[in-house]
Amino acid sequence: MKARRLIEGASFEPQELKIITAAFDDAWEKIAPTISKRDTAIEAARLKLADVILSIANRNAITDAKEMADAALDRMLEEPAGIRAISSAPTPSQPD
Repeated sequence: MKARRLIEGASFEPQELKIITAAFDDAWEKIAPTISKRDTAIEAARLKLADVILSIANRNAITDAKEMADAALDRMLEEPAGIRAISSAPTPSQPD
């Protein structure tokens, strides 16, 4: 998936990438059930989450995956175009 490639291509040490990937996986597990079932909504949410995780990683010491995941979820909930916009997108069975 594009989000995973974005993370794997980032300029971090191997151990840092393991923590970043774990943070992404942890955060995704928590928000995935709230995302529209449309493929485009899922991909947009995953890319947004990857971008937020990498932004946090660039600004902070990378030591704790859970802490990073929680910070990413908080940020996504705060942003107007974050998880709420993605999760409210209509599914194919819903009218636009």
